[in-house]
Amino acid sequence: MFLDLPLARAVLDASTPERAHPELIAELLADPGTRTLHMDAEGGIAVDDEGLVIGTIDGPREPGQIAVFLGRPLRGSLLEGDAYVLLIDEPIEGLAYRNTRATALALTEPERGLAVAASAIANWHRFYTHCGGCGTETNVVNSGWVRLCPACSTEHYPRTDPAVIMTIHDANDRVLLAHASHFPQKRYSLLAGYLEPGESLESAVVRETLEEVQLRVTRVEYRGSQAWPFPRSLMLAFDAWVEGTPEPIVDGEEITEARFYSREELARAVADGDLLLPGEGSAARGMLEEWNGAPF
Repeated sequence: MFLDLPLARAVLDASTPERAHPELIAELLADPGTRTLHMDAEGGIAVDDEGLVIGTIDGPREPGQIAVFLGRPLRGSLLEGDAYVLLIDEPIEGLAYRNTRATALALTEPERGLAVAASAIANWHRFYTHCGGCGTETNVVNSGWVRLCPACSTEHYPRTDPAVIMTIHDANDRVLLAHASHFPQKRYSLLAGYLEPGESLESAVVRETLEEVQLRVTRVEYRGSQAWPFPRSLMLAFDAWVEGTPEPIVDGEEITEARFYSREELARAVADGDLLLPGEGSAARGMLEEWNGAPF
């Protein structure tokens, strides 16, 4: 059974064939049925006390503004309007801009889906403004989904970095939690790491576990995935098992502490304030609560 992760719920049909139409953005922005989202050049998304600022355009696009066709609402998504366009520009006076990671869980589920999609594509535009081949500044084409180099004609597409994250079980169904050196005090989470070139997902689970805690995984099962656009990750969730009840060994640099917890031990540590769980909305939190059988 797949996990129901909080940032994995799509609300838009990408309508990919429409993107190639050169006048699509202009036509959509002239259509009163189109809804717009705003993000600034630093990755903040426009919000107010009620959630995302979702509006319409009643004039021409601003110079230098990047427009991205996000898609059309899926049936049952509870989104209004016929299409959604993201506008990336200078902050608009009177609007508040917030980091999507900090605000996502305060949004409704449909708004959360919009914010994740908008953040992922906006972060790509933010970091990939020039051609990786010749260094020339690229042009935004294909309704915001391609950056084309005018010098060498290379087409650049949005990038996603896959990362594995795993609930590691021992023979007593305890799970492994670790404290990374960059975590706040008392924060513990599941092991995770980026996929290396030429590596399978399952091999990444085995390698990361061995590298970080010197444990050998004997079985791996895929459980689900969710976008984590901070800035551009895709978290791929796995259950993994080790034989017996081994003790993890940490390197003291990247991982400073690690141990297995039973459900009772983890609940007690959280209640006593001795351990801080991963934030709500993260894949790690969803995976731990699924193992626990209830929210913490």
